Amino acid sequence: MRALVTGAARGIGAAIAARLRADGFEVVTLDVAPGCDLQVDLRDGDLSGVGDVDVCVSNAAITDTIAPAHRMEDDAWRRDIDVNLTGAFRAVRACLPGMRERRYGRVVVISSGAATGGLPGQAAYAASKAGLIGMVKTIAAENASRGIAANAVLPGMIATEAVRAMPRAILDRVTQAQPSGRLGDPDEVAAMVAYLASRDSGYVTGQAIAIDGGFGLNTLSLTGAG
Repeated sequence: MRALVTGAARGIGAAIAARLRADGFEVVTLDVAPGCDLQVDLRDGDLSGVGDVDVCVSNAAITDTIAPAHRMEDDAWRRDIDVNLTGAFRAVRACLPGMRERRYGRVVVISSGAATGGLPGQAAYAASKAGLIGMVKTIAAENASRGIAANAVLPGMIATEAVRAMPRAILDRVTQAQPSGRLGDPDEVAAMVAYLASRDSGYVTGQAIAIDGGFGLNTLSLTGAG
């Protein structure tokens, strides 16, 4: 089977591409940065080179737009929406006709825990990632009868190159807030995606699946038990 992975030059995308190859997929990688099979800006680039794929993993995103909502400029807002939401839609849309014709497909969209919990200082990022959940649920509803499953994966803080480069004080604060006491590994996200990309996952569709080390849990104890 053939899979497309966007945002595959590094981090979570590179881990997903490696895992799918290990599972026997022919993987086409795409990124705006050089080094992948296709170098395309998903906002408006030509996606005709994608071809027919059985699995579409939409991972490409930007995370560096930082400003509180009351000071966020229109251009900054538009940049996150155009890349993270519109770009993801364009990648999935390019793959759907072939999937529908063959009556088989898997769509996996990488959202974020910020989609459901918000992220102070990054309203545009959180909004773009929340939009992906509505998009993937709609795609799932439209295509379930055609053998196509579509799901969103919501990673928490994952130890990518970019995250590991953050100041030590910030990493320590984030780690201390994790019930698991650690950051996630890109390979753990890739393993989740690999299942959703497999034939075995056909009855799982329209879901938003968190992989965040329990960050969303209420860990407050009234009894002191631990």
